[in-house]
Amino acid sequence: MKGTSLISLIILILIIVSAWKIFTKAGKPGWAVIIPIYNIIVMLEIVGKPWWWLLLMLVPVLNIILMIWVLNLLSKSFGKGVGFTLGLIFLSFIFVPILGLGKAEYKGPAGKK
Repeated sequence: MKGTSLISLIILILIIVSAWKIFTKAGKPGWAVIIPIYNIIVMLEIVGKPWWWLLLMLVPVLNIILMIWVLNLLSKSFGKGVGFTLGLIFLSFIFVPILGLGKAEYKGPAGKK
């Protein structure tokens, strides 16, 4: 059980560091990643959606659809395609570090600059 906890902690730290880099690449404060709710507002700014989408994310089922949409817009904002979006959805512990720690550059909200 201790080994599993250690692996989970390492993955959590990797995700936080990677998301921090994603935020800073987009010109937002990296520390926003660790603040609940505010991190979603900042993510919505990064992908070019209004803050009130956060309220829509409180609606069951709609929240899943919107998060998939936001992940797709995040991919586009960094010049990536649908395949990368699928990676973010299903293998986020691999694709978030690729986006944050890799050479991907922020192109603007949903890829428009």
